[in-house]
Amino acid sequence: WQDTAGFSAAWELDFWGKFRRAIESDTASLAASVADYDNALVSLSSDVASTYVLMRVSEERLRIAVNNVKLQREALNIADIRFRLGATSERDVMQAKTLLESTEANIPVLTGSRDKARNALCALLALPPSDLSELLGDQSRIPQCPQQVGAGIPADLLRRRPDVRKAEYSAAAQCARIGVAKADLFPAFSLTGSVGWLSSTMGVYNLADIFSAKSLTAGFGPSVTWNLFNYGRIINNVRVQDARFEQALLGYRNAVIVALKEVEDNVSDFQQSRAQSLRLDQAAQAARRGAELAFLQYREGKTDFTTVIVAQQDQLTQEDALAVSKGNIALGMVGLYRSLGGGWEQRPDPLTPQDKEEMRKRTYWGPMLKQDPATMDDPAKGGPGRYVPDF
Repeated sequence: WQDTAGFSAAWELDFWGKFRRAIESDTASLAASVADYDNALVSLSSDVASTYVLMRVSEERLRIAVNNVKLQREALNIADIRFRLGATSERDVMQAKTLLESTEANIPVLTGSRDKARNALCALLALPPSDLSELLGDQSRIPQCPQQVGAGIPADLLRRRPDVRKAEYSAAAQCARIGVAKADLFPAFSLTGSVGWLSSTMGVYNLADIFSAKSLTAGFGPSVTWNLFNYGRIINNVRVQDARFEQALLGYRNAVIVALKEVEDNVSDFQQSRAQSLRLDQAAQAARRGAELAFLQYREGKTDFTTVIVAQQDQLTQEDALAVSKGNIALGMVGLYRSLGGGWEQRPDPLTPQDKEEMRKRTYWGPMLKQDPATMDDPAKGGPGRYVPDF
């Protein structure tokens, strides 16, 4: 019988850049995954901002409705007094009551919209309602936006969009895979070596002398492997990888075109909402003044109550439309911010300290849980710089 003990090793030379290109592909794929995570942050940030704006719009519309209820109740009291004094008919009282009840009926709807927006904001922020109330404070105005935004959008501003970066990194990863596939067309050179001990019941070897110098065996040398008989499969694989790269390029171009479209759409929406709001503000001021004059004239007996009803309806309609328009301006700014890829720069830690502590108790994570997400792609801030490679 014969026994051997030892080890062998082989090192394949990266003569054609196969392994280097594979590392490039995997690094780009990792960067694409980080960009995908950033895209989720952009969506979350814009959803939080949009929901906050909708909540403030609902609060403003509710405030307008409540104020109009007070004015309409005062008009009802005046109409009732004039009716009791015989200065007018009961029709004025019924008209005033109809308008008042109609406005009050809209208050529960607006209250429900406000509550739904608050609940949605609680869910997005993962906060209970009590904590959200402390966070929001007493401020209840619709967010104000700058008067103007830049009409020209630099290309670098679009390239920071996570979806565009993801498409770019995906194309880079697929491009590197072409190099990996082409390397299989050429021979692979390796250096191999082995060291061991041999024992046998025959010849000079003996089991008792297995670890002696005469039992030592070693070997070293180069080796070459070449898939000459698989050339058809290898060439077709190169073609497949090249076709996938072309598909990734088209995806990148489409992502840029869609980004340009979304930016232009949101800039237009913002500008048109701004222009509409200016007109509605003037209309609301005129409606308020008209309602005041109509009420004064009715109280003095110079006009009928129908004029008051129409004026108060116009006031409620114009003020409500103005609140919605202000909300559209803020939503347009949120949409523009989202279309430019804003919201991921902070890159908050997805795990709370409590979550990390529980994970450490379950599993050994080493230093991985200490990584700051805000600096993980910036070597200047202490990050390894491996998530956003320079291609």
